[in-house]
Amino acid sequence: MTRPILDESHLHPAIRERVANHEQAIVREVQTAVATHPVVVIGMGMNPFPKKACKALDAAGVAHHYLEYGNYFNTWRQRNALKLWTGWPSFPMVFVKGMLIGGADDLAKLIASGELKKLLN
Repeated sequence: MTRPILDESHLHPAIRERVANHEQAIVREVQTAVATHPVVVIGMGMNPFPKKACKALDAAGVAHHYLEYGNYFNTWRQRNALKLWTGWPSFPMVFVKGMLIGGADDLAKLIASGELKKLLN
Protein backbone atom coordinates (compact mmCIF):
# COMPACT_ATOMS: atom_id res chain seq x y z
CA MET A 1 0.00 0.00 0.00
CA THR A 2 1.37 3.38 -0.94
CA ARG A 3 0.46 6.54 0.93
CA PRO A 4 -0.85 9.17 -1.47
CA ILE A 5 1.33 12.25 -1.69
CA LEU A 6 0.60 15.09 -4.09
CA ASP A 7 3.04 14.75 -6.95
CA GLU A 8 5.40 17.66 -7.39
CA SER A 9 4.14 18.12 -10.96
CA HIS A 10 0.81 19.18 -9.42
CA LEU A 11 2.44 22.01 -7.47
CA HIS A 12 2.74 25.34 -9.20
CA PRO A 13 6.46 26.03 -9.87
CA ALA A 14 6.29 29.23 -7.81
CA ILE A 15 5.53 27.29 -4.59
CA ARG A 16 7.59 24.12 -5.03
CA GLU A 17 10.61 25.38 -3.12
CA ARG A 18 8.46 26.69 -0.28
CA VAL A 19 6.70 23.33 0.01
CA ALA A 20 9.99 21.41 -0.16
CA ASN A 21 11.64 23.54 2.54
CA HIS A 22 8.71 24.00 4.92
CA GLU A 23 9.99 23.41 8.49
CA GLN A 24 12.68 21.04 7.23
CA ALA A 25 15.08 21.81 10.09
CA ILE A 26 12.97 19.75 12.49
CA VAL A 27 12.64 16.93 9.96
CA ARG A 28 16.42 16.84 9.45
CA GLU A 29 16.96 16.84 13.22
CA VAL A 30 14.67 13.83 13.62
CA GLN A 31 16.21 12.07 10.60
CA THR A 32 19.66 12.50 12.17
CA ALA A 33 18.46 11.13 15.53
CA VAL A 34 16.77 8.16 13.83
CA ALA A 35 19.97 7.41 11.89
CA THR A 36 22.07 7.70 15.06
CA HIS A 37 20.01 5.87 17.71
CA PRO A 38 18.37 2.43 17.56
CA VAL A 39 15.22 3.67 19.32
CA VAL A 40 13.89 7.22 19.12
CA VAL A 41 10.75 8.62 20.69
CA ILE A 42 9.45 11.94 19.38
CA GLY A 43 7.08 13.67 21.77
CA MET A 44 5.62 16.88 23.03
CA GLY A 45 5.01 18.37 26.45
CA MET A 46 1.66 18.02 28.21
CA ASN A 47 0.89 14.84 26.24
CA PRO A 48 0.96 11.76 28.47
CA PHE A 49 1.52 9.27 25.65
CA PRO A 50 5.18 10.10 24.89
CA LYS A 51 5.92 9.61 28.59
CA LYS A 52 3.99 6.32 28.52
CA ALA A 53 6.18 5.16 25.61
CA CYS A 54 9.39 6.12 27.43
CA LYS A 55 8.27 4.36 30.61
CA ALA A 56 7.42 1.21 28.63
CA LEU A 57 10.89 1.25 27.04
CA ASP A 58 12.52 1.80 30.43
CA ALA A 59 10.54 -1.09 31.93
CA ALA A 60 11.61 -3.30 29.02
CA GLY A 61 15.24 -2.30 29.53
CA VAL A 62 15.47 -0.67 26.10
CA ALA A 63 17.65 2.43 25.81
CA HIS A 64 16.09 5.21 23.78
CA HIS A 65 16.65 8.76 22.64
CA TYR A 66 13.86 11.24 23.36
CA LEU A 67 13.17 14.45 21.47
CA GLU A 68 10.43 16.80 22.67
CA TYR A 69 8.97 19.59 20.59
CA GLY A 70 6.80 22.13 22.36
CA ASN A 71 3.34 21.47 23.75
CA TYR A 72 -0.28 22.04 22.84
CA PHE A 73 0.22 25.82 23.03
CA ASN A 74 3.24 26.21 20.75
CA THR A 75 5.47 24.69 18.07
CA TRP A 76 2.52 23.10 16.26
CA ARG A 77 3.80 24.12 12.82
CA GLN A 78 7.10 22.32 13.37
CA ARG A 79 5.32 19.23 14.72
CA ASN A 80 2.96 19.37 11.74
CA ALA A 81 5.98 19.07 9.43
CA LEU A 82 6.84 15.80 11.18
CA LYS A 83 3.30 14.55 10.69
CA LEU A 84 3.46 15.42 7.00
CA TRP A 85 6.84 13.73 6.64
CA THR A 86 5.85 10.50 8.40
CA GLY A 87 2.15 10.34 7.70
CA TRP A 88 1.67 9.51 11.40
CA PRO A 89 -1.09 11.70 12.88
CA SER A 90 -0.13 11.87 16.56
CA PHE A 91 2.59 11.83 19.20
CA PRO A 92 4.62 10.02 20.16
CA MET A 93 6.29 8.83 17.02
CA VAL A 94 8.43 5.84 17.88
CA PHE A 95 11.22 4.73 15.56
CA VAL A 96 13.05 1.43 15.88
CA LYS A 97 16.14 0.95 13.72
CA GLY A 98 14.92 3.66 11.35
CA MET A 99 11.37 2.28 11.05
CA LEU A 100 8.35 4.17 12.34
CA ILE A 101 6.48 1.61 14.44
CA GLY A 102 3.66 3.94 15.53
CA GLY A 103 2.83 5.38 18.93
CA ALA A 104 2.72 4.31 22.55
CA ASP A 105 0.04 1.65 22.13
CA ASP A 106 1.78 0.19 19.08
CA LEU A 107 5.04 0.09 21.05
CA ALA A 108 3.33 -1.69 23.96
CA LYS A 109 2.05 -4.37 21.56
CA LEU A 110 5.54 -4.91 20.13
CA ILE A 111 7.03 -5.19 23.61
CA ALA A 112 4.34 -7.63 24.76
CA SER A 113 4.70 -9.85 21.68
CA GLY A 114 8.50 -9.90 21.86
CA GLU A 115 8.75 -8.36 18.40
CA LEU A 116 10.56 -5.26 19.68
CA LYS A 117 13.51 -7.39 20.86
CA LYS A 118 13.55 -9.12 17.45
CA LEU A 119 13.61 -5.77 15.65
CA LEU A 120 16.54 -4.65 17.80
CA ASN A 121 18.63 -7.78 17.15
